[in-house]
Amino acid sequence: MADTTTEPVTIPTDGVELEGDLGMPTGAQGLAVFAHGSGSSRKSPRNNYVAEVIRERGVGTLLFDLLTEEEDERYETRFDIPLLVDRLLAATEWLRGRPETSDVKLGYFGSSTGAAAALLAAAELGDETDAVVSRGGRVDLAEDRLADVSAPTLFVVGGADEPVLSLNRDAFEKLDCEKSLEVIPGAGHLFEGAGELEDVAELAADWFETYLG
Repeated sequence: MADTTTEPVTIPTDGVELEGDLGMPTGAQGLAVFAHGSGSSRKSPRNNYVAEVIRERGVGTLLFDLLTEEEDERYETRFDIPLLVDRLLAATEWLRGRPETSDVKLGYFGSSTGAAAALLAAAELGDETDAVVSRGGRVDLAEDRLADVSAPTLFVVGGADEPVLSLNRDAFEKLDCEKSLEVIPGAGHLFEGAGELEDVAELAADWFETYLG
């Protein structure tokens, strides 16, 4: 298990400051930036568990609030995908401006609506993004740019999450990159069953270790 340095960080953008937690294992060559779903935050227990497993593989993680507390109280802002993309790109630019993270490989881990933001950011950055993982993602919200994603992309979906699974299968066909669609049998949208989140974490960690390690 890699030794990890974790620190609270503040990311300035759009006249606001976004709170985050940056964890970098010793010698990490890559970093996964988390984009959480609507109504969630950097404190999401599910994402923090997944991030911990990823760091154990020697890949860094950044979990941050895409919205301020005030913004998150407004329903329409939670689903403002262009705003979420801007925040994700701002966090990426911030990472590139720090000596410790300026040269690492970068990937995105997106959940629900955050997955759409992750895919759109990856499409915008092209070869500057090295991997994308979507967990139960509303990937349909990025369908206009899916063909522009060049980073290796993994979709993880619950087998019982029928509407989202169907959307993921449709979106998967539009990806023109190295890609994989993994279905967790019997899992719902939040992967709350025994061992289901562990499966998600292992799949994500495998993907990031391969492309960011």
